[in-house]
Amino acid sequence: MIDPAEPMSEMIKHALHILPVALALTVPVTAAGVLLLYVLRKGRLATNLTVLVLIPVAAVVVGVLGVSGFMFNSTLTTMLLVCLLVVVVTLPAAILLGRMIAARTVWEREARDRERAAEASRRELVAWISHDLRTPLAGIQAMAEALADGVISRQREVAEYAGRIGTQTRRLAGMVDDLFELSRITAGALQLTLSEVALQEVVSDALAGQSPVADRKKVRLVANAESWPVVLGSDPELARIVRNLVSNAIRHTPPDGTVAVQLGVDGKDAVLSVEDACGGIPDQELNRVFEVAFRGSAARTPAPRGDEPIGAGLGLAIAKGLVEAHRGRISAQNKGPGCRFEVRLPLAI
Repeated sequence: MIDPAEPMSEMIKHALHILPVALALTVPVTAAGVLLLYVLRKGRLATNLTVLVLIPVAAVVVGVLGVSGFMFNSTLTTMLLVCLLVVVVTLPAAILLGRMIAARTVWEREARDRERAAEASRRELVAWISHDLRTPLAGIQAMAEALADGVISRQREVAEYAGRIGTQTRRLAGMVDDLFELSRITAGALQLTLSEVALQEVVSDALAGQSPVADRKKVRLVANAESWPVVLGSDPELARIVRNLVSNAIRHTPPDGTVAVQLGVDGKDAVLSVEDACGGIPDQELNRVFEVAFRGSAARTPAPRGDEPIGAGLGLAIAKGLVEAHRGRISAQNKGPGCRFEVRLPLAI
């Protein structure tokens, strides 16, 4: 042992004598700890931090015991007691710190994944909208040039071209309106003026507005109410939810098909369901039908030529955002010859 009263040269000589023994004892312990950390590298972070704390303490204990020749005296006993106290204090702290860091790491990873998914969705949306905007713009430009150049001169043909230009213009306006509404929802800028709203009136108005579209496509609209629920919400936004769901159902239902709207109450929730005859949605796509810019596969019955929807095809994404803004839930499932979209909204108390 090194005596504090001996000269420095003797201390250095004793230290050099002890050093090989200390290294021979502590290096294997440290190497075993590093190997254990390598084995646990894919395990829980709290476990890795616990092992990391125990490695130096174990190396110190083994080194001290080896150098002392296991000759227990007051000094060695005191040092071992201090090492034990270090373990008692640092081990719980390491476990707690590991759990905190692990939770933060998981949260950051999920946040990065959400950000990457949102960025990919935005890029897909921009590409999709850019493509869809070019179609009506090209038609408007071609018909306007034909009218300006005098290629179309007969009054009947001029009126027909003017009507087509008006249709394409309304389609563009619908796209812009959908994009504006979606931007308000995603940016958190949507402000609702809440009041007690009878869903029966909202559904009646929405069906009245969609009846001409259904008649042109020869789709039957059926409404049924088990009760007359009243919810706390914003009338225009609730109307848009119903209108988007019914419009989507009509669009994907073939001629002579039926779109059924039903109202009811389940516990503390008002339940609005819209069933169509779209032919069903693949199971792997059911959870994605409300995503922005998701069009899905061709499994659903396509709309006949000339019945293209006015808007950007964001109806379901907008409906989901508006439902969640009312603290409600929306879901989709296959049922019978088509799909069932169900909206649950808290009842007004």
